[in-house]
Amino acid sequence: MLRKILISILTVSLMTSCVSKKVYTELENNYDKLRKANMLLTDENTALSKFKTNQEESIKQLKNSLLDLELQRDHLKNKTVLLQSEIDKLTESYGLLSSQSSAALSENAKKNQILLAQLEEKERQLNEENERLIGLQREMNARSSRIDELERLIASKDEAMKKLKTAISNALAGFEGKGLTVYQKNGKVYVSMENKLLFSSGSWAVGSEGQRAVMQLSKVLADNKDIEVLIEGHTDNVPYTGAVINDNWDLSVKRATAIVRIIQDNNVSPKRITAAGRSEYNPIDSNASADGKSKNRRIEIILTPNLDEVSKLLND
Repeated sequence: MLRKILISILTVSLMTSCVSKKVYTELENNYDKLRKANMLLTDENTALSKFKTNQEESIKQLKNSLLDLELQRDHLKNKTVLLQSEIDKLTESYGLLSSQSSAALSENAKKNQILLAQLEEKERQLNEENERLIGLQREMNARSSRIDELERLIASKDEAMKKLKTAISNALAGFEGKGLTVYQKNGKVYVSMENKLLFSSGSWAVGSEGQRAVMQLSKVLADNKDIEVLIEGHTDNVPYTGAVINDNWDLSVKRATAIVRIIQDNNVSPKRITAAGRSEYNPIDSNASADGKSKNRRIEIILTPNLDEVSKLLND
């Protein structure tokens, strides 16, 4: 439904405004990329958590299996000892009965052969169980190693994002109390800038103070080249009344791309950047008050770590 709405808006925009079809096509493509990227990250995080849980459960089951096999092995060893004792007794009896009739000797020989066959079978079973036990131990060690590697990678990514948040907070310290917030959530770093820091009402031209803040942020992003950058434009629910663009959808996209251009112009590769407009449909506060509307009019810069290593480990 969101795609149909976007396509309808783009069609009307192409018919009624002076913005080129190419710009809106690029915005639509970027929006699709954003959605797919967000879905992929959500799926990867879900798959990672599920994989870790499954692996931990598997290790628990393997440990229980290992304990059972060790008990079985000990039981077989005890049986082997008992059988060997019986063989020793029969061997002794065989010597004592050597003077008895050939029929009795033949019967004892058969018993000995049966016991020897049983002993050989028990030894074979014991060897098989030992080999199985060794295989299970190797499998458990391999899975444990993969889990340890996953945990190390995740911890490394979390630590890197913590350092990134600290670097951004330090770079933007001069803008505290001016509508700027930096926080970390779900393995990502969010930089939220209210429009009062960036834009005039109804405008998508970034003011001098806003440009300075975005340029400071760009310096940090330029030094962290493995971070993906998503720029989201948000508005309140007051309809746009200007003449150049159609509505709040257009306005949110225009504001997002305005921030993208500043970041790109400050040595951040455009291949790492995605622009998106969310219009009024992702508020963080109620639009019933002026303060709530002010908080909803914002730019959110979402910084995501590169998860290629984690994905490769999960796929191996």
